[in-house]
Amino acid sequence: MIETLLVANRGEIACRVFRTCRELGIATVAVHADPDEGALHTRAADAAVRLPGAAPADTYLRGDLIVKAALASGADAVHPGYGFLSENADFAREVAAAGLTWIGPPPDAIEAMASKTRAKELMGIAPLDADAVTGADLPLLVKAAAGGGGRGMRVVRELSSLKGELAAARAEALSAFGDGEVFVEPYVEGGRHVEVQILADAHGTVWALGTRDCSLQRRHQKVVEEAPAPGLGRELTDRLEEMAVRAARATGYRGAGTVEFLVVGDRAHFLEMNTRLQVEHPVTEAVFGVDLVALQIRVAEGAALPPAPPARRGHAVEARLYAEDPSRSWSPQTGTLHALSFPAGGGRDRTPGDGSPGTPSGRDRTPDDGSPATTANRAWTRIDAGYGDGDRIGVHYDAMIAKVVVWAPTRREAVRRLAGDLARAVIHGPVTNRELLVRSLRHPEFTEARMDTGFYDRHLPALTAAADGEELAALAAALADAAARGAAGRTAGTTARLGGWRNLPSQPQVKRYRGRDTEHEVRYRVTRDGVRAEGFPGVRVRRADPDSVRLESDGVEREFRISAYGDDRVHVDTPTSSHTLTRLPRFPEPAEQHEPGSLLAPMPGTVVRVAEGIAPGAAVTAGQPLVWLEAMKMEHRITAPASGTLTALHAAPGRQVEVGALLAVVHTAAQEENAS
Repeated sequence: MIETLLVANRGEIACRVFRTCRELGIATVAVHADPDEGALHTRAADAAVRLPGAAPADTYLRGDLIVKAALASGADAVHPGYGFLSENADFAREVAAAGLTWIGPPPDAIEAMASKTRAKELMGIAPLDADAVTGADLPLLVKAAAGGGGRGMRVVRELSSLKGELAAARAEALSAFGDGEVFVEPYVEGGRHVEVQILADAHGTVWALGTRDCSLQRRHQKVVEEAPAPGLGRELTDRLEEMAVRAARATGYRGAGTVEFLVVGDRAHFLEMNTRLQVEHPVTEAVFGVDLVALQIRVAEGAALPPAPPARRGHAVEARLYAEDPSRSWSPQTGTLHALSFPAGGGRDRTPGDGSPGTPSGRDRTPDDGSPATTANRAWTRIDAGYGDGDRIGVHYDAMIAKVVVWAPTRREAVRRLAGDLARAVIHGPVTNRELLVRSLRHPEFTEARMDTGFYDRHLPALTAAADGEELAALAAALADAAARGAAGRTAGTTARLGGWRNLPSQPQVKRYRGRDTEHEVRYRVTRDGVRAEGFPGVRVRRADPDSVRLESDGVEREFRISAYGDDRVHVDTPTSSHTLTRLPRFPEPAEQHEPGSLLAPMPGTVVRVAEGIAPGAAVTAGQPLVWLEAMKMEHRITAPASGTLTALHAAPGRQVEVGALLAVVHTAAQEENAS
């Protein structure tokens, strides 16, 4: 029996494994790199061991250090989570050689399936020869043989770009997984990403725990997932499950794994097998009423599974909340997460510190009307978070803050509740993809289950357009700020007065804020009839307090909740929308100037490489990649803004840069002519 378990991972998945361990009475050990000192997963564990350094290659990818940490802490088992070393057969062997229990499949099964090229060979599928492809084979997909999460993956639509994309994929795969092997396969457009969860024991039993649809993806990384995959016929579902079970039996599989397919119509194309737990495993847990981590542990201890899994019930949808800005090329965001909470309601609701699976062991809440929670068909929400209030989101690791999962009797109910929970959540800190998630869940293609992997390619501009109501949010922020400065007072009734009114005309109070794309200047006066805001016809101020403002607009009253944390950013929440504003000085200081053609870092990160052979004086063309930045497990290209001459290059591999750091300068022919 396992008594103490170390999780060789961080963030949300480590917290999630620790939660099950607590329920099973197993002691827990965390490992952490230096940036994760004091992180939520280290606080959630019974003990923690430092891995000196920051880069994954020096910390979470060092199997020798993790085994040493397990032995030093008295752990007798290791759970790899997902990502990092979870599909590394050599690490699994190191764990076993040290006398520790490995919570995962046998190393031989990992080797057979963790390499996508070998997995395809096992399934009778041959990858394309990169040296022999022609224009008739386009479009192509360059893919890393190891790992997942979209790392080392490139779509190629022109043969002339294949060589460069192969090199880029190799470099990214080597950095992320320690394995630079890549391969080429046809890129199938317009398909759905469907997968089958499997679980196998050492006694010959293999479960196929239904299907999941993971078609909503950005940069080949999943954003929204659900179970079961909607709209699949029984025949296709049976075929997918049969193929998944066959793959597991062919490798002598044991533990949890996922077999992934691209589905076009009634045809299924095998993609890969992930020999680990998936990020989206909670939706399967929800519809089958199981705890997959608990089952992983029991299988590793030698227990036998029942002959068949539990019956499937209801529908579950999961959304991944990321610290990123989808409107700006999905750029990762950093900073302090001041607050993270989700609305309470009926059913099994989870808070970020809990996030326990939707099984009878979770906390039950009673309905809002106080009647007993006697029905098993009430929807519930689960939160699996990797960060808590006050935690800092840095540049070194994945940008996912939390997973929000809803179970309901029907898909329609689950989707509606998930969108509502996200819309009403309090998320104060860096920019997130929350608005994108809400709009995605409410988009007709998704609600009608007509989505495919090209969803964001088609709809991203509309899904990331600025939200309505930012002007009223700025007004509310200005009034709350005035109230917080000690001038707030209430008149008779509900109308607020900020300061005293004068019989003589006075200059209006002025406050300025920057919203997502627009600057707002708010002007208001205090009169004998209350507060009057200029430029807001039809708007009345009903109440103004430091943390709450009530406005009436065209006869409709709304509450605006105001939160500020001393960093010039103001978060304004209503029951249906959220806005983040930045206070601006009335008289702005002169901005730092950069010469035309300057390439500035769009995000904090690490320079992973620069274009081969370039140096100051080299000729470059518009759109040519010059510098690659890595931030939060994603690689971002910095390209030449125009054709011209590279006059300066400040980027170097390994250099850490902040937002706005000068990376390079490109002068166009016109600039050079004017300079001469």
